[in-house]
Amino acid sequence: MTQIRNLKPNESWEFMQQNANAILLDIRTKLEYSFVGHPIGAVHIVWKDAPDWSVNPNFAAEVRQAVPDTKMPVLLLCRSGRRSMDAAVALQKAGYSNLVNVDEGFEGPLDDEKHRGTLGGWRFHGLPWEQS
Repeated sequence: MTQIRNLKPNESWEFMQQNANAILLDIRTKLEYSFVGHPIGAVHIVWKDAPDWSVNPNFAAEVRQAVPDTKMPVLLLCRSGRRSMDAAVALQKAGYSNLVNVDEGFEGPLDDEKHRGTLGGWRFHGLPWEQS
């Protein structure tokens, strides 16, 4: 099985610039995507959502509809990089072979005060994003 790559946000952005056909898949909740913000141009397909935080049973099918070519580069992004790795593993099992987990995610890890966005993440690195 092909290994899932981990790239930091800046590396992910660079990868996307070098691979024009790459798809950035934001797998966070609807609320995170809308209110916290999201990378410009990201395709939004929820992996887990509140209130029960169960895995979206249609996730792989929804991704296949948005990205039918299983060899196309797909980058997955969540809040910190943990959920996106789980989602990448699910896509790997569904036959996708060119997967990248965006390490640090959109908001990055928690700092000593339990705040995100101060140590890393897509926004922290100044990459293009917007709010709905």
